[in-house]
Amino acid sequence: MLMTKERRPAIRTLRGWAINVLQEAGAIRECEEHGWMQDRADPHARERAFDIARQYPPPGVSLDEAFAEVRDVLDSIGDTCPECPHQ
Repeated sequence: MLMTKERRPAIRTLRGWAINVLQEAGAIRECEEHGWMQDRADPHARERAFDIARQYPPPGVSLDEAFAEVRDVLDSIGDTCPECPHQ
């Protein structure tokens, strides 16, 4: 029996790449109920994300552009889900 591994879809935009980097570094997470991205406010995870952006920018993207996109995405994400009831 042939077993195949499910492949992730290719990341098509620089913003999508930055979101992926931030998720893999643990700097952001997704609201389980609504799907909104949330900043985890973890300085170590943020630094890991910036390190990844500096070391492994997407093909054709400069280090400065990759770093700036990660920063811009992080700056655009809040720490609470706008749809979750506030307590």
